[in-house]
Amino acid sequence: MVKFREEIADLKPYDPGMSMEDVRREYNVQKVAGMALNENPLGCSPRAKEAMVNALDSIGDYPDGNAMKLRGVLSSKLGIGAENILPTNGLDEMIGLVAKAFVDKGDEVIVADITFPSYMSAAVAMGGKPVVVPLKDFTMDLNKVLESISEKTKVIWICNPNNPTGTIVTENELIDFLEKVPSHILVISDEAYREYVTREDYPHDTVKLLSKYENLLVMRTFSKAYGLAGIRVGYTMGDKSLLDKLNRVRETFNVNALAQAAAIAAFEDEDFLKKSYDLNLEGKNYLYGEFDKLGFYYAPSETNHIFVNVGKNGREIFEKLQEKGVIIRPMGGSFIRVSIGSMEENRLFIEKLKEVL
Repeated sequence: MVKFREEIADLKPYDPGMSMEDVRREYNVQKVAGMALNENPLGCSPRAKEAMVNALDSIGDYPDGNAMKLRGVLSSKLGIGAENILPTNGLDEMIGLVAKAFVDKGDEVIVADITFPSYMSAAVAMGGKPVVVPLKDFTMDLNKVLESISEKTKVIWICNPNNPTGTIVTENELIDFLEKVPSHILVISDEAYREYVTREDYPHDTVKLLSKYENLLVMRTFSKAYGLAGIRVGYTMGDKSLLDKLNRVRETFNVNALAQAAAIAAFEDEDFLKKSYDLNLEGKNYLYGEFDKLGFYYAPSETNHIFVNVGKNGREIFEKLQEKGVIIRPMGGSFIRVSIGSMEENRLFIEKLKEVL
C-alpha cells in the first residue's frame, strides 16, 4: 500500500453538496433554488461573457502565465503596482499557496472558530497547528487573537466580512490590530465579499495599508459579486517580497485564458456590480423582515448570505428543504447559512422554510 503524508490523515475532502440538477432528479422537483454556495443570482456581466467568447479564438494557446494584462488593469484602477498583485485560480489556490510557502511543521496558524474552513485544512496539510479563537458576537475577536500569539505563530487569517457569519472587522479595529502584531507574522485579510458591504466603517481601501504593513496580504475574488465562480479567478495584493515567495510555489499557467479575459471585462463593468449590490441589499432586507416575523436570531450580514438560527436542528431543516428543492447550508446546531438569491428564490425559500418548520 502506498503511504501518504501523516498530516492529511484526519483531513476530510470538501463536500460541495448536491448540485441543483442532482436535487431536481433525486427529489423530482421542477423548481430548484441553489442558496448554499453564495453565488450571484444575476450570473456574470454580459461583457464578461462576450470577452470569454472572443477568447475562444486563442483557446489552443497557453494563457499568459503572469496574467500581465489583468494585473495591469487591476493596478491602474486600484492604484497599486502590478508587481504587488498576484492572480490565482480562485482564492482557494492562494490559501494553499500561503500554507506551502510559509507554514512549516509545528508552526501555529490563528483562525476563528467559525470561518472559512480551508484556512485550517491548508495549514494542517503542511503540518501546521491551528490555534482556534472563538468569535465574539459572531465577529473575529482581534483582542483574543493578540492574546493567542506565541513564538510559534506564523500566520493569522482574518475573513472580512466573515464567512459564514457575515460580520466585519472595522477599519479602526484592523489598523489598531496591525499596529500590535509583530512584523514577522503574516496577516491575511480575505475580502471575498467586500463588494456587498454597506457599512462605512469597513476598511474599504485596504490597499493603502499595504505600504505601511509589509506583513499584510489582501485577497479579493471575482467569484461573488462579479459572478465568475465557475471559472475561478481571484487576486492577492501585498509586498513584492511576499508575493515572490508565493510565486515560487504556484502552478505556471494557473489562471486560464477565459478567466483572465472575463475578469478584465467584469472589473470594468461597474453598472453590473451596482445591480448585484442593489439586488443583494433588497433580498437581505426582505429576508431580515421574514426572519423577524418568525422570531429568528440572525447575525447582521455584510455579505450575500445570512447566518440564522432557525430554532430547530439545522441538519434536519437542510434535508427537508432540499427535498422541496431549496438548497442551503447547515452550520451546526440550529444555525443555517442561506445565500441571498433572486427575489423569486428568496420568496421560495421562505415559503418552503415555513412548510418544514
